[in-house]
Amino acid sequence: MAIVEKRSVSLSPELAAVVDQAVAGGEFGNASEVIREALRQWKERRDLHGYTVEELRLLWDEGIASGESRPMTETFSEIIKRRGRERRASGGGN
Repeated sequence: MAIVEKRSVSLSPELAAVVDQAVAGGEFGNASEVIREALRQWKERRDLHGYTVEELRLLWDEGIASGESRPMTETFSEIIKRRGRERRASGGGN
């Protein structure tokens, strides 16, 4: 059997009600199962995004250091079309 470490958590009344409803509705056998599933999903989402807090700080700093932002005068589709025309005119790509 897997080793289980016990933890005590405090939930707001709203979250406690959600946990209780999930158990009462038969989705989970007990509150611990609800919390474990929520933590699994949180971990998957965190792993999927793949950024650590330090990486996000570095990206933030890089954005700030890049200078003042300017409003866009073209939409993304206009930019893509213009770049495609420029590329075609210069003989690049078919």
